[in-house]
Amino acid sequence: GVAGFPNGEVYRISDANPHVYIGRAYLKQIIPLSKEYEKAEDKANQLSGPTPTSYISIAAGKYSIMDFFDNNTYSHDPRTQFYNWALMGNGAWDYPANTRGYTYGLTFELVKPEWAVRFATVMVPKTANGYIMDSKISRSHSETLEFEKRYNLNGQKGTLRMISFLNNARMGSYKEALQWGISHNQAPQVDSTHVLGNTKFGLGLNIEQQINKYTGIFFRAGWNDGKNQTWAFTEIDRTISAGIALNGGLWKRNDDTFGFALIANGLSKDHKNYLKAGGYGFIIGDGTLNYRPEMISEIYYSFRLSNYPMWLSPDYQLILNPAYNNDRGPVHALGIRMHIEL
Repeated sequence: GVAGFPNGEVYRISDANPHVYIGRAYLKQIIPLSKEYEKAEDKANQLSGPTPTSYISIAAGKYSIMDFFDNNTYSHDPRTQFYNWALMGNGAWDYPANTRGYTYGLTFELVKPEWAVRFATVMVPKTANGYIMDSKISRSHSETLEFEKRYNLNGQKGTLRMISFLNNARMGSYKEALQWGISHNQAPQVDSTHVLGNTKFGLGLNIEQQINKYTGIFFRAGWNDGKNQTWAFTEIDRTISAGIALNGGLWKRNDDTFGFALIANGLSKDHKNYLKAGGYGFIIGDGTLNYRPEMISEIYYSFRLSNYPMWLSPDYQLILNPAYNNDRGPVHALGIRMHIEL
């Protein structure tokens, strides 16, 4: 019922029974290219210790491709920052993953003090929003390329990232699904037009800029061709988002954060016509689509409880035209989150 889903910690399956599940299991080899080293901090997916300022790294195994790509200091982690799917990453990037958000593959990085280049080739699901990955990797796979440039603007740190991706999978075509619906005198079904080797291509821009020691801003824009069905993430073909994050040091609470962001999501012409004719994807669908861009605003405040490593984060999101329909909404989404570090 909404493309920019309001909770980045929730994925599209559930089960009342407990399960043991391994999200990440990969090997990473770093090849130094310089004699200079700097200390890496201990954080998620990274061990503390000396790291060369210039290096090549190779990661192989199971991971989330968003561990390596489309990072942003102010808008990337739904556990501690913004909740919304279109703020934890580029909404128009149909990033390759199973229904829990993970994939298998190889990621290569060339990192220099002022820039970096990353490339990944990974598996995609066998079906849209599927759990099982497609083993026919010669015709079913995804490639992602990112360039990162770090700079200083008036003495303040900034980073620009440009990303491109190409997904190859057994996707259905929105235009062919419309023709199928007409010939069968029923609502179009994109799953009826699956062809192994169909593609989805997209581009993204990601900018973060520190304003001062307490304030940072960010901007993302994304586009994909929108010809074939959404396969792994969410039904967004165009997106723009921007926001601000304030450190609580401004009001003498150094471990607190305030964030505010705006999102505008849109669809391609073929995707729009498919939904208007009554088609469905695994996130949205509508038989009488009165199309308008999906508009979302989000505000949160993360505050630390006393001296304990525990944070509470109340959150509010206002969603206009959910699922791109002007006849729906507005929707008010309220949330609260607890984060504990051990």
